[in-house]
Amino acid sequence: MLDGMNSRRIPVPTVVFDLDATLVDSEPNYYEAARRLLERYGAPGFTWEHHTRFIGIGVRETLAALRAEYGIAAPVDELVAGQDSLYLELARSSTEVFPEMRKFVGRLYQEGVGMAVASGSSRAAIEAVLAGTGLGAYLSTYVSADEVAHGKPEPDVFLETARRLGAAHADCVVVEDAAPGAAAAHAAGMRCIAIPYVAATASDPAFTAAGLLFARGQSEFTAQAAYDWLFPGAGPRPAPVRPVPSS
Repeated sequence: MLDGMNSRRIPVPTVVFDLDATLVDSEPNYYEAARRLLERYGAPGFTWEHHTRFIGIGVRETLAALRAEYGIAAPVDELVAGQDSLYLELARSSTEVFPEMRKFVGRLYQEGVGMAVASGSSRAAIEAVLAGTGLGAYLSTYVSADEVAHGKPEPDVFLETARRLGAAHADCVVVEDAAPGAAAAHAAGMRCIAIPYVAATASDPAFTAAGLLFARGQSEFTAQAAYDWLFPGAGPRPAPVRPVPSS
């Protein structure tokens, strides 16, 4: 239990954030990178609607599926490297943090709550986004799906994140925007706050099984509502444990 939090009636959780479409609105950049990549390999006409089928699935798994779908001969490793390069160009200049998410992360950091990022993106992409948005000042632990055997919906990335943090699975709460990620959290034995990026997916069983569901996505999510669910009956705000980094 952290200093200043002894009045809380439940253990302080460790919060594990998905990155893309959860903390930051990076999906437009991923879509544009994939569109340019497919066009480069002779497969034009990739639409946003097509892209939404892969939200929440790791880059490697997505490109393996698109490679098969479009009959691209290039190996998956080549496609992954190409998309990463295109995405990083976009990510460094135009990635927006969802305002309530920034507020939520800042409050948890200030109160000394353990946090990490577990993402299907490459490590280089995670680093670029965290550095470019300033979130890296709060989130120093991050795990890429490239570092584990299987991406979401398998639980590997969340289990590895818990291992690195020294946290029990039952004490971890995952914050996710996509059904595969919510399913991975459940498979890892972790609670989940679900904030669907694609509103039409809110009825997916992986979301309805979440501990807290914001069915209308980021338009409904508030830092206060998520905080109150994490710490029921917490009472008055405790004294800060750490100062919020200057942006």
